[in-house]
Amino acid sequence: MSSIRKAWAPRMKASLRTCRHLCLYNYNYKIKMAFPSYAVTRLTSTFTRPPNPMEPTGTVVFTTVGRPQYGFDLFSICLDPNLINHTSESRLTDGTSINFNGHFLDENHTLVFVSERSGSPRIYQVRSGDTKPEQLLAVPGSLFHDRPIVKNGSLYFVSAHERPEKPFISWSAVYSAGLDGKAVVRLTPPGVVDYSPAISPSGKFIAVASNGSRPWGGEFHELCTEIVVFRRMEPDKRVVVCERGGWPTWSGDSSLYFHRQADDGWWSIFSVNLAEDFQNSGVAEAPHRITPPGVHCFTPAAMQGSKRIALATRRRGSKFRHIEIFDIDSRKFYPVTESLNPNFHHYNPFVSPESGFLGYHRFRGESSAGESTIPHLDPVMSPVNELRMLRLNGSFPSFSPAGDLIAFNPDFEAKGGLKIVKSDGSKSWIVLKGRTAFYNSWSPTEKHVVYTSIGPIFESVRATVQIARISFDPSDLDDDREDIPADVKILTREETGNNAFPSCSPDGKSLVFRSGRSGNKNLYIIDAVDGESDDGSGIRQLTDGPWIDTMPCWSPDGKLIAFSSNRHNPENVNAFSIYVIRPDGSDLRRVYVAGCEGSGDVDRERINHVCFSADCEWLLFTANMGGVTAEPISIPNQFQPYGDLFVVRLDGSGLKRLTWNGYENGTPAWFYGWNEVDIGRLCLGLGSGTVDGNKLTGEFDEPLWISSDL
Repeated sequence: MSSIRKAWAPRMKASLRTCRHLCLYNYNYKIKMAFPSYAVTRLTSTFTRPPNPMEPTGTVVFTTVGRPQYGFDLFSICLDPNLINHTSESRLTDGTSINFNGHFLDENHTLVFVSERSGSPRIYQVRSGDTKPEQLLAVPGSLFHDRPIVKNGSLYFVSAHERPEKPFISWSAVYSAGLDGKAVVRLTPPGVVDYSPAISPSGKFIAVASNGSRPWGGEFHELCTEIVVFRRMEPDKRVVVCERGGWPTWSGDSSLYFHRQADDGWWSIFSVNLAEDFQNSGVAEAPHRITPPGVHCFTPAAMQGSKRIALATRRRGSKFRHIEIFDIDSRKFYPVTESLNPNFHHYNPFVSPESGFLGYHRFRGESSAGESTIPHLDPVMSPVNELRMLRLNGSFPSFSPAGDLIAFNPDFEAKGGLKIVKSDGSKSWIVLKGRTAFYNSWSPTEKHVVYTSIGPIFESVRATVQIARISFDPSDLDDDREDIPADVKILTREETGNNAFPSCSPDGKSLVFRSGRSGNKNLYIIDAVDGESDDGSGIRQLTDGPWIDTMPCWSPDGKLIAFSSNRHNPENVNAFSIYVIRPDGSDLRRVYVAGCEGSGDVDRERINHVCFSADCEWLLFTANMGGVTAEPISIPNQFQPYGDLFVVRLDGSGLKRLTWNGYENGTPAWFYGWNEVDIGRLCLGLGSGTVDGNKLTGEFDEPLWISSDL
């Protein structure tokens, strides 16, 4: 670290037990409400400004579950009034990035939708015949926009830019604005969480799936939301019309359809009718089930002028989600997409105002025009000016000492081994193949050595997982090679069970890792070159106890090791917090992130994948504190769709959220240098198709927790 950086680095080493100090900074900090445009565009230029010493800096690379494979575009079909013959699809978007959650403005294919082409989910409009969409709105400070609807000249949407007063509450709320993006008004009351808005045909009423002001309970298979209705001009006068449901859609101004999981386990569509003076008298009747058991039905879209609903289904014997139309009077389903694309998932149908067209989004297909290659690295908009963010098509990235290379695991569940990619995304190499590997640590002192875990992930303490030292010749990293030879040296003894998550010391001499050899998952330190010997030398135990200590990270100055642990409540294997310890085992302490020591919030933390900033003042990690941002049933499988990246100071102050989406984000790596990672070619190459990557095949899963074995 240079003397200049040392001079800039803040020194705020307040006691972790000073509750007043922690509360002051944890959730009462002020969020910046303006994100300069160069947060993304600057990736293509050379920086000349020095970093702000009070802000985290550098480059963060991370993983998002499934997202690189989505390749979503919006499509439509012309509806046959008899629901028997449907014309072929028309693609409505241009194959750039992912495009989803559309809404028709008219019968001429004018469309608003969400796209991530700018590095975050934003709202765009496209008209029939347009070659490129027009960005409609970007709320200052918002890195998440969703579910856009245009009615009577106003745009309605979900944004997540206003911080709630407490952790474990979603940031999602409903807003309205003019089509010029001006006069943004929050319709959701302060302290309340709203998802999935729907506007009645007249534009007078708005329905939402609302979590109210309740803290998030940790659920995500089905959110505990209510169906709430209010008049557009009186957003504070809200009426709960059903105590359980999501994704509402209007049929006229007095009837609503919505989805929820029925008592028999099948996701189904329900309806509720509103009295004319519902704000005083409530609903006209109790909600009743519309679709039968035996088929999962969700994300309904009412077809105006008829008693029909477009919906997404999952049927027994099929692993694909398809769009169908359900006729309420005949109780008959009419398939739409299965005959067109039997082996693609189709999501979130929407219908034109006069029900002439049906839209949805799906994987665009391997032969379709548009982006067909998944870049290894994809720029993501950052909320911190001096912090660059890249999404990796892989897991567990680790930077080389110079920051010019990144080691990662392309697929740790299919013996994907280990790969190396240039940090500009232009070329990659296979280093290890045919073996399951995960969680990498590049030696800070050796540009040719990467440490990894070899063996199955997510297994018991007795499963055989080994720490490996992988070395190669850097001169083999040339443009003519795809595979490079490497030597694999196992550092842990086979009979010691599950050894994983290595992190190398800054001098390159030692590794800290998690091992289950004692029957508990605790931390050990091992010789980074020779490993452990049969006589027990070369290794020592760092932590000990009947709990889980895992995913350690050695600080760049060598003084601390950060890790995740449930030692404060060993019975709860779903809650982990940050702890730090010195390499000699002294000064163990907890970093309180979600609140003060002793508060109820801190024991709900689920924090993993911790790593340090260059000055050792900041910790980067993934956590559940932002709740759920979008209805999980409306997107592909996420194992925990509440994983977002955060940074916090080592003393627990200054918490900042870095990601907002409906996905699981994790396994971050933080390159310490300022201005050293040259990723200018990354952005330039995406448009020209010169960036190395994998073929986009649309291989992602439906939610694995939806079962048809009922």
